[in-house]
Amino acid sequence: MFESIRRAKLQREGLSCGRVRRKHQEGDLLDELRTHPVVTFLLFLGFFLVTGVLMQAGAAVIPGTVAPQPLAYLLAVALVTAMVVHLRVSLIEDVEDNAELLLVLGTLLLQFAGHVLMLKFGHREGWTGALLVMALPHAFAPLVLSVTLGRRIGLFGAIYGTLLGTLVCVAVNPLIYLAASVLIGFLVVLFTRRVRRRNRLFASGLYAGALAALFSLCLHMTTDTPLDSTLAAQVLGVPFAVGVITGLLVGGLLPVIESLFGVTTEISWLELADLNHPLMKRLSMEAPGTYHHSLVVANLSEAASEAIGANAAMSRVCAYFHDIGKLAKPEYFIENMDPADNPHDDLTARMSALILIAHVKDGVDLAIKHKLNCSVIDVIEQHHGTSMTQYFYNRALQQQAEVQRLVGEGKAKEDDVPKVSPEVFRYPGPVPQFKESAIISLADAVESASRALEKPNASRIETLVDELVLDRMKDGQLDECDLTISDLARVKASFVKTLLSMMHSRIKYQKTAESGIPPAAPKPEVHDGLTIVMDRPGAAGDTATGEFKKRSARKPPASAA
Repeated sequence: MFESIRRAKLQREGLSCGRVRRKHQEGDLLDELRTHPVVTFLLFLGFFLVTGVLMQAGAAVIPGTVAPQPLAYLLAVALVTAMVVHLRVSLIEDVEDNAELLLVLGTLLLQFAGHVLMLKFGHREGWTGALLVMALPHAFAPLVLSVTLGRRIGLFGAIYGTLLGTLVCVAVNPLIYLAASVLIGFLVVLFTRRVRRRNRLFASGLYAGALAALFSLCLHMTTDTPLDSTLAAQVLGVPFAVGVITGLLVGGLLPVIESLFGVTTEISWLELADLNHPLMKRLSMEAPGTYHHSLVVANLSEAASEAIGANAAMSRVCAYFHDIGKLAKPEYFIENMDPADNPHDDLTARMSALILIAHVKDGVDLAIKHKLNCSVIDVIEQHHGTSMTQYFYNRALQQQAEVQRLVGEGKAKEDDVPKVSPEVFRYPGPVPQFKESAIISLADAVESASRALEKPNASRIETLVDELVLDRMKDGQLDECDLTISDLARVKASFVKTLLSMMHSRIKYQKTAESGIPPAAPKPEVHDGLTIVMDRPGAAGDTATGEFKKRSARKPPASAA
């Protein structure tokens, strides 16, 4: 409130334009709820209570099902306790906050509720034994959790979805249920290894349905009941249909799940990797140098992320947008600058640094305005960390020394000496908080510095990458992300490989002679038994010939460790 009054006063006095940059920050209350242990406890308590209600519903469906009595509740408590321990010991990095925990528990409850509903429906239709077991949606929780939170959580969903189901499937056939549920759940997680298109969700459901139908047929063959056409339709058709419907249902629910719980799947990242986005179109028109820089950083980041098992699609998308803040003043950045007109020549070093630093806040403002993914906004904020604009800091020191010299000569006053604070020349941060952000930060620095390399080769590129990464480490820019030394070695090796592929030497082309007849190829020269192949005439109609020079075999780059 008081800040608004202050801005209004400044605007009336002509000291403010009235515009305020949007800031990327969630409310303190929401942040607190995401990590508060009391909320975590309430989520598990709610999970236990809803499980009890569903157990009562299951007991009413089929006589002999585990009744909601003290023993049944004790089993449920033991199951919930095992889930808590498993999550906190083995999967604490996979389920980072209460929103993701709510997604895990909610998905398990939905599958449990689906079991109860299908038991009720199957009992009414007269299904018994293995057919009733195979009609249950075993693939739902593993499929949802594997796609949204990763395959480790998908396996968690397969295990505990199975154990939950046993609470209402005692009267059906618990051994068959355990075998079928674990088999289908685990294989669904296997099928979701590379879900990069929404049709893969349908394919996963299709595979799960086919597997369930095959398993159902095998179970029926162990009985003495003859398999007529009607029974065959049930034995094969029901499990297959349940699997297909599960895949379609998950595909339809996935956008809702992503929106509600703030998760982004690889499917969505690939959909966001659209160069026709309005911001990318603006970047290509208004800041073409920055646009090309962003594409190269995206290639570097994606390859490095693949090398260490990080989210490559996320890295590519975030790299596309990491410098959109330069749209505010594109001409002040070297990649867009007119060589004959450097606007920084007319500015103090401090003002130049402020303009460069402001592109981070301007980028966050644009990203929020265009409703970009939260992870993209995080990368925009973090890709420079708290690093220093070294060039302008050094220039400020030179300007300070020059004024001090003039003071010594009596040509300036002591008050004219500018104060140079290192903090003024540092980006506001924060430093990278996750692997993909750190990789993009390093790729951004590597790509920019590689432009200044003269006659780039493997040795020079490798030295450059090593120096830049080491400088970032010494400056504390990688202290808060979870990149290991081994990860950094693979990232550096990936950078070197990608840069070499982009900066390789080219064939020097010659123009066709005025007569229209290509020059004759010179005879090959032989030195010490080595043949040097000279220009080879092109085919009819070619106007360019290549010029090759002898060179020693390129040595592979040394270890990046």
